[in-house]
Order: sequence, then structure tokens, then C-alpha cells
Amino acid sequence: MRIIGNDPSVPRQTQEVASGTLPNGKPVVVNADGTVSSVGLVSISQNVGSGTVFESATTEYINSVFDSSTNRVVVVYKDDGNSNYGTAVVGSVSGNSISFGTPVVYQAGTVIWSKPVFDSTNNKIVIAYRKNSDGGDGGAIVGTVDASDNSISFGSETEFETGEITSDTFPLSAVFDSSQGKVVIVYREATNSNYGMAIVGTVSGTSISFGSNTAFESSNTTNIDAAFDSNSNKVVIFYNASSIGKAIVGTVSGTSISFGSSVNITGNSLNEIRGAFDTTNNKMIVAYKDPDGTVPGEGCGIVGTVSGTSISFGSQTVFRSKNCNYLSIAFDSNANKIVVTYQNDTDNPRVGELVVGTVSGTSISFDTQVVFDSSISGGHYSYTSATFDSNSKKVVISFADSSNSRYGTSLVFQAAGSVPNLTSENYIGISRSGAASGAGAIIDTQGAIADNLSGLTAGQSYYVQTDGTLGTTAADPSVFAGTAVSATKLIVKG
Repeated sequence: MRIIGNDPSVPRQTQEVASGTLPNGKPVVVNADGTVSSVGLVSISQNVGSGTVFESATTEYINSVFDSSTNRVVVVYKDDGNSNYGTAVVGSVSGNSISFGTPVVYQAGTVIWSKPVFDSTNNKIVIAYRKNSDGGDGGAIVGTVDASDNSISFGSETEFETGEITSDTFPLSAVFDSSQGKVVIVYREATNSNYGMAIVGTVSGTSISFGSNTAFESSNTTNIDAAFDSNSNKVVIFYNASSIGKAIVGTVSGTSISFGSSVNITGNSLNEIRGAFDTTNNKMIVAYKDPDGTVPGEGCGIVGTVSGTSISFGSQTVFRSKNCNYLSIAFDSNANKIVVTYQNDTDNPRVGELVVGTVSGTSISFDTQVVFDSSISGGHYSYTSATFDSNSKKVVISFADSSNSRYGTSLVFQAAGSVPNLTSENYIGISRSGAASGAGAIIDTQGAIADNLSGLTAGQSYYVQTDGTLGTTAADPSVFAGTAVSATKLIVKG
């Protein structure tokens, strides 16, 4: 930057080249190439990165989660190359690629299904799993991620279910209730007539303890998943029972959970039901296979709205009019898009695909399918897992690559869209004068008094909003613009 003037009594300013039209009196960010732009939305292009191997052996039952305290992705899986042990590995996203540390065993026994969640209260990873080598008991363990070497360490295991959890597809899931600071595990209990059960866990240090389990469905329950609605502070469980796809809303209090009445999602039997919460629209998004659809097993999506202890749904939308398997879902809060991954189980060879959805009101529309892996075999190797990395603002997709000996593999996906150019670090001040793209623009920087504003309240702190306006509450990211000294003047911070 070229600072104009050395006299401390003179407002601090810099003159830089504008990228795009720069209006007068607007918050300004500096770009990576040294140009400046007004704060606002910029277009990003869709991009599918190249795969990176995280496990050089046959890999099954893959799931993943993002640890926002360390900005790391944690992938859990069954390692067929190491006695089918439950294993976890930590990855770090940079640009359009991901790198991994050394895999760590969290359960020295056969694990056929596991689900990790991030406990943001304690900054811990909690993995819930079925212990196939121990009669199907349910186990949970707490992990701590070390960002310095992409490693994870674990405390001691706690069993939350000493009866059998079934080994069916999607027999277990878990979710973190951030309003209560609790982990909720949901599962199918084989020794209790295959009822759907829920149990609340509390993390302390490197261990987890549980309350008593509660039935959310007193009948044969399959295809279980759960998601947390951070707007209503409710846990929503999705499942199939009595040949109907259902949802039920749970409220956590202490170490227990209570439920409203179950609601039919569509009226059909549904398989592989997967849910995610859209934090932009405050909607629950559900993806699933519809065996009773126009094409049996076609992939569908639907929008749910939580109200009190119930949930209502709009009309379903087909995103893949062919049979698809092993679905996963994630919400990209940067592009404000839903990303669904799955195996296209109709074409030969089978391929890994994704589809991007956009929510509007109580409906969802989908873009054209995108192939992210040209060879995915059938069976448990095909499980795909999508998780949103809020630091890189990318979706990480993990899967077993059949074209490479079913090795565990991850890649980075960038959804197209319009996203804010504001970060926590790139705000530099307020534009003193308008400038055309490519012309020199004068910016009032830290310590200067920007006096070309309007509508301010003297003594009030103002924050930069992602749309380029100033507001009295922080946006995401939180960027302090400065303090008003009059209706038209702001002491610039940066």
C-alpha cells in the first residue's frame, strides 16, 4: 500500500487499483493480487478436485465430519487392510486439494458402521459405532484433533448399548445439539424388537457418559439418520417404519430427550434417508431413495420446516431418475447449496455422482448430476460421505475408489454460486471516492475519519456486512468497520 501523508493529523489514506467499479463511501477489501474491491458478492465456478488417498487398503463404511476448532476434516471407516478395525484419519484442505495425517485405530475390533460428530462445546470429536466383534454392542469414544500434524488421539471407550445394534444399512447415526452441548445417538436396537432408540451423551475431558435410552419409534425401524435444527434448537430423526418414511422432532433436556409425534415424509416407504440443516433458509433438507417412485429407487429430495415439536414437508423433487445407492448429504453455507453424493447404481460401470440443490421456500431444485468418481463398486465399499469444511468453504467427499483397489479416497468439491468476498482479514477501509475498474481508488484506512457516509449514530460501533453495507451487529465473518462520531463520519478500523 502507498500511504499518503506522514502527518498524524492528516487522515490515513492509500491509493490502489480498483478491480471492478468502486462506489464512493463503501467498505473495501484488498484482493490477493493487490487490487481493491467493494465488499459484496462474487461469482465462483464449480470445481471437482483430484482424489487423495487416505487409506492404502480396501476401505468400507466411510463417514466424515468437520472439526471447526482445528479446521480439519476427520474421516472414519473400517480398514479391511488392518483386521477390519475402526480407524480415523485427519485431513487438511488447501485450495482444491486435501492432505492427510497418519490413520489411527479407535476400535481394535471389527466396526461395520460408525458416525462421527463434532462437539463444539468441548472441541472434541465423538465417534459412535457398532462393535461387530462384540456382539453388536454400541460404543462411543472421544477424540482430540492436533492440527500441527493432522493427528487424532482417543480416550477410553464407553458402551451406550449392551444389547445388539443391527447390522443393516444405516442402523446408527449421531448428531450434536449445540444449544444443550450434548451428543445424541440414534440407533436400531435388535434386542428390543428393532425399535428406534435415542440416547444423550455428555462429554467431559476425553470421556463421554450417557443417560437412559428412549424409544422414538416403537416398531421395526430402519434407515436411521439425524440432523440438528439450529434455528429451533431441535434434533430431527429420519427413519423408515411400517413401510413409511418418517420424521420426528426431539427436545434435549439434561441427559434425556423427549419427542413429539412422528410425521410421514411422503407417505411412501423410503430408503437411505439422509438429512442436513440449511442454516440460510432455516430448513431441514432430506435426501432419500424412493422404492415406490416412477423409477424404483430413484433419488429424491424434500424440504422440511420445524415448528415446535413437529415438522412439515413440501413436495418431493427427483434429482436422479435412476436407482442410486449409499447417499450422503451436506449443506454448503458458503454457496448456500445442498450437496448430495451417491452411487449411480444403474449405469455400467457404476460411478460416484453428486448433485447440487437450491432451496426456495418449501421446495428444492437440483442441477445436473456431476461425476466425481468414474468407478465405484457395489456393497459397503460404495458408501460416500460429504461434509462441509467451513474454513476452506468447500465440500469434502470421501469414498472407496474402485479404480484404485477400493482405497479410501477424498476430494474437494467447490459448488458454483455467488459468495461474499469479505473475510476476517481483508477489510482495509472506506472508499473516499468512486473509481472505475482499473483506475486508482483512494481508501480511508485505519485511523482515518471517513466523512462521506450517512445515517450513522454517533458513538455507535459499526460492522461490515457481507452485502457491503454497515450494520450495528456483526455478520459472519465478524469485521469491525469503526465507530461513528456523527451521522456522516466514521473512525475507520482495519
